[in-house]
Amino acid sequence: MFLGRVVQQGEPLWLPEDRAWALALLEVEADACPDCGQPWSQATAPENEFAYKADLLMCHACATSAKTVRAHQDKRGSTDGLHVHLIKRPTNDGR
Repeated sequence: MFLGRVVQQGEPLWLPEDRAWALALLEVEADACPDCGQPWSQATAPENEFAYKADLLMCHACATSAKTVRAHQDKRGSTDGLHVHLIKRPTNDGR
C-alpha cells in the first residue's frame, strides 16, 4: 500500500523525485503491449521471436462469467448494457 508523504502547508505536492518516478512510469506504460503487458521494444524485436513461453491458465471467475452470459444469450437474452457481477462463494472452512 502506498501511503505517500504528508504535505505540509507551503510544501509542493510533487517533489522532483515524485515527478521523475511518474515520468518513468509513463515511459514504461507507453512501451507496454496492451494485451500481455510485455515491453514492445523487447516483444517485437526479431531476435526474440522464440524467447517467450506461454502457459494457459483458467480463471474460474471469468469462466463462470462467460458461461452465465452464454446461457443468457442461448435463451435469447440481450447483452446490451449487460454487466456481470461476480461474488466468490465462501468455502466450507470460512474463507
